[in-house]
Amino acid sequence: MVTTARDLVLERFRWVDGHADVWAIFRDPEALAAVVRGLVDPFRDEQITAICGIESRGFLLGAAAAVELGVGFVPVRKSDGLFPGDKVTRRTAPDYRSLRHTLRLQRPSLGPRDRVVLVDDWIETGSQAGTVRGMVEECGASWFGCSVIVDQLAEESRRALGTVSALLAARELPVCGPSA
Repeated sequence: MVTTARDLVLERFRWVDGHADVWAIFRDPEALAAVVRGLVDPFRDEQITAICGIESRGFLLGAAAAVELGVGFVPVRKSDGLFPGDKVTRRTAPDYRSLRHTLRLQRPSLGPRDRVVLVDDWIETGSQAGTVRGMVEECGASWFGCSVIVDQLAEESRRALGTVSALLAARELPVCGPSA
């Protein structure tokens, strides 16, 4: 029997103190490789030229996805970290914790010939993804959507993001119990 990326995520997913924990995926090379392949497979025939990833798990997954597709990686930094050069900077709508983040993308990283996908671990409100879409489009690039491990988006948020591909829906995760 073939083990899918979805199966590997479910085997390694844990709730820790009420918080979702996907870090065990990164420690297992088989799981990480399968997850990365699963994240990029829906976009293999779209002539993608760049993968964006938001700090921090998006950096790891996005860079690995870019290598898997043989394209470049474009980091999207939060707030204050060192990030030289001309940047597109935007503030997100409130996220699932009602926090707003300032996101930054180096303007020269993308241009009119680029076709971009955002890769991340989880999407809940779409606030960060929507902000990145606006930044990508401000640079003149074409947005193709998002690819995530876990999708928890409401339908009205999904429409604003284009294609959203996920390995599994949040409702498929084990329930967070009192001992978690």
